[in-house]
Amino acid sequence: MSVESAPIPDAITLQDNEHDDGPNGSNIYGRDRNRACWAKSVQIRDYVLVNGSATNIGAFVVWNIRVETLNGSYMNIRKRYSEFDDLRQRLVQTFPNFEAAVPVLPPKSVISKFRPRFLEKRRAGLQYFLNCILLNPEFSGSPVLKEFLFS
Repeated sequence: MSVESAPIPDAITLQDNEHDDGPNGSNIYGRDRNRACWAKSVQIRDYVLVNGSATNIGAFVVWNIRVETLNGSYMNIRKRYSEFDDLRQRLVQTFPNFEAAVPVLPPKSVISKFRPRFLEKRRAGLQYFLNCILLNPEFSGSPVLKEFLFS
């Protein structure tokens, strides 16, 4: 046996949580843990610039989010960057042992905050953040996430 084909002890393996693999159709880990997952996908479709005045003082961006659930229905949500920031802080406080699983948010910019290229990068970063949170069974059923989605 070559070194390359030797099994690695304690290697990370993939687990199929969709199918029963235990005796009597039981999949204790997969079924119980996956019950918290309810979202299939999340997409930040676009944004709206809300003007505070003629000089853009007080202006802000609202992100239009579409979440597809496992049963095929959709939720449309509108959130500001500050609400994402609040969600991240609350997740880190609520789940201190899972801080590494909570991605950082895309950075702020005073100069470029309304420029299309900057907003596209921010959109992609916020979408990645939401995917990591909504599709993670540790977070998907949490009251912190539910409050973010439904308030």
